[in-house]
Amino acid sequence: MTKKDLLGLRGMPRVEIEEILSTAASMREVGRRRIKKVPTLRGRLVVTLFFENSTRTRTSFELAAKRLSADTLGFSVSGSSTAKGESLMDTARNIEAMSPDAIIIRHGCAGAPHLLARSFPFSVLNAGDGINEHPSQALLDMLTMRDHWGSLEGRTVAIVGDIQHSRVARSNIHGLTTMGAKVLVAGPGTMCRSELSGLPVERRHTIDDVVGEADAIMMLRIQRERLGRAVLPSAREYAAFYGLDLERLNRARPEVLVMHPGPINRGVEIGAEVADGERSVILEQVTNGIAVRMALLFLLLGGREGGEDA
Repeated sequence: MTKKDLLGLRGMPRVEIEEILSTAASMREVGRRRIKKVPTLRGRLVVTLFFENSTRTRTSFELAAKRLSADTLGFSVSGSSTAKGESLMDTARNIEAMSPDAIIIRHGCAGAPHLLARSFPFSVLNAGDGINEHPSQALLDMLTMRDHWGSLEGRTVAIVGDIQHSRVARSNIHGLTTMGAKVLVAGPGTMCRSELSGLPVERRHTIDDVVGEADAIMMLRIQRERLGRAVLPSAREYAAFYGLDLERLNRARPEVLVMHPGPINRGVEIGAEVADGERSVILEQVTNGIAVRMALLFLLLGGREGGEDA
């Protein structure tokens, strides 16, 4: 990668996605060592700046940086001056004074990482901006699928649920179609609107319209924090029409992959027996998240393979 930032997968060339996935696959070896650390980014400072809650993304980025021997510094909104009204730009200027090499930002406003990338010399990694993109999640999803299939070319991936408000869905749509996969989307009308036709996807009405055709089924949670009260009648009704339970899974291909970016609302978009079943790769996604984020830091901050103890 020749860019200094990772802002999204829209427009990213296939060769760059392949480079990230291949680098991530090699990074998994570090996690199998007795001492799970290499000196590749020793002396580099990586800052996490999260304006929205996160478990998997934040912790895996921090762990990825530490496995590469980078120093880490975490900012949370509730414990920083942003809770007192400090602007994003002022917060970033203060962090810049600490000489960071990279900032990993999650923000509720689409475009916030792009603003920082244009304004500051450090690398910016988008950990989710509004309903726009979540590129590292899509990359780890693609790595998980590639592990099972060898290639994404010609595969069919169904994304089901709250497509409208999902940055995970958008990044996956851009990444998967670039890699030669076909993407089907399905969800309630208020969560899968017709304007999605501008994206390279096939829009279906219900989960039953996609479950038998897919090589992988990616279930999304309802983005309640971004929904109005009238958008969804009830969780029970949603589960009845769009939830992935064993009955629906049994109509899918025997080798289908069941995926979810988390957090899971068991019994709503996915049944517990499906989430924990033999066709679920949800925990593989979590493991691959560390490797993908190690690869991104390695590539963006100029790490060199084959270095001391690497």
